Amino acid sequence: MEIILKQDIPNLGHKDDIISVKDGYARNYLIPKGFAENATRQARKVHEENLKQRAHKEEQLKDEATELAQKLRELSLTIGAKTSTKGKIFGSVNTIQISEALKEKGYDVDRKNISIKGDLIKEVGNYTATVRLHREVSVEIPFEIVSE
Repeated sequence: MEIILKQDIPNLGHKDDIISVKDGYARNYLIPKGFAENATRQARKVHEENLKQRAHKEEQLKDEATELAQKLRELSLTIGAKTSTKGKIFGSVNTIQISEALKEKGYDVDRKNISIKGDLIKEVGNYTATVRLHREVSVEIPFEIVSE
């Protein structure tokens, strides 16, 4: 069954994508929860018209995200953490600390758009985080964990 997604769904697709899923998944979960709608002929026409109207606005957002990505590529973060004498961090460093460090530099990035390979960092060293600024624009930011 073909459906039109009304919002981003991880591991399935992005908003406004027309995708094919199993009938039961669409009828019993996606459509009743309001995540998608059936891709009938009339729904496709309305969907195409909406996409045409949003194309210009989407292009502006993508340009802004690209500009921000250029600025973030040049950025290097240093995050302080309390550590033991062997370099082990008490607790861990995660996306919250990276988001706060970016806010201190003047960039407001939601922590949900930041991902770290391995999710949690428990040792002092150099790492990279991926920041998703737009559906098509993401940037890798290097950061260093230092002992306070």
